[in-house]
Amino acid sequence: MLEKIEIIKQRFDEVSDLIIQPDIISDQKRYVKISKEYKDLKKILDRGQLYKTLVSNIEEAQEIIADGSDPEMVEMAKIELEDAKGQLPKLEEEIKVLLIPKDPEDAKNVVVEVRAGTGGDEASIFAGDLHRMYSKYCESKGWKVEVVDFNEGTSGGYKEIIFEVSGTDVYGTMKFEAGVHRVQRVPQTETQGRVHTSAASVIVLPEAEEFDLELDMSEVRIERTTSTGPGGQSVNTTYSAIKLHHEPTGMIVSCQDQKSSHKNLEKALKVLRSRLYEMELAKKQAADSEKRKSMVSSGDRSAKIRTYNYPQGRVTDHRIGLTLYDLSNIINGDIQKVIDELMLAENTEKLKSNSDVI
Repeated sequence: MLEKIEIIKQRFDEVSDLIIQPDIISDQKRYVKISKEYKDLKKILDRGQLYKTLVSNIEEAQEIIADGSDPEMVEMAKIELEDAKGQLPKLEEEIKVLLIPKDPEDAKNVVVEVRAGTGGDEASIFAGDLHRMYSKYCESKGWKVEVVDFNEGTSGGYKEIIFEVSGTDVYGTMKFEAGVHRVQRVPQTETQGRVHTSAASVIVLPEAEEFDLELDMSEVRIERTTSTGPGGQSVNTTYSAIKLHHEPTGMIVSCQDQKSSHKNLEKALKVLRSRLYEMELAKKQAADSEKRKSMVSSGDRSAKIRTYNYPQGRVTDHRIGLTLYDLSNIINGDIQKVIDELMLAENTEKLKSNSDVI
């Protein structure tokens, strides 16, 4: 472990020198990449420094105990030895996880698309519940949430809602939410009190920066229309709503959330770029057999990942067999405990496949 920390230290020194070079600072793409590596390496080194201190304390304590000339010092050394040995295994595991090669996508912001599935009006209401759950969770993390576009359900909620989330390591956290979410409860419209099952799908796209993907604007047809739905004086009077048609793929992206046509165009282009980027990313990931084997991060849009059962007050994540009887808090945004378990499962999987490296 000490050898690996020393190798990390050498790379950190190189990166520290690179980050202040004028040619790096002037190249945005390289500067962002180097800055991210600097932060990641510093995190490992901070833990590595504590590890080195503990190892040094153990060696010193063992020497004092072996010497045995001062009984009082020996007693103190025994206490310190026990304390240091108790901390070491947990810290070692923590450093092993930090040494796992990082997915470069994890640091990105995201575009989240929530769509009502089977279940009619109840599915739309559930899609609205999921949007609210994510909004509250993101708020607790200090992340910014901005709605891009939405299509309201006839009895509340949304047939579809698209929103951006920006903050620190957003994709690395939110990617675990991609898949089909299922709800079991008595709908408001049900007169017989029967439990119905409805579903909504969640798509989480890493937001593509301009330097991630070159978008040929000659292949994009821009359609400007008036906004629809509630929203004040500018609705149905100004051509501020944007609809993008990507000719090569047939992909259509709409945005009418902002009053300004320019801002709607900017947001719609972000979504289009992220969808196209995800298509390219999926091709790369398909070639990575280890990634494909990982149940947790597969991101299969058709996979049923979680069930929210209201009569029993439980939430079950089917990927790792986790069941929590805390539905009211989870649906109100307290999903960190679920994400922590999914991260742990993914890191355990990565540790197995990287055991020869770490």
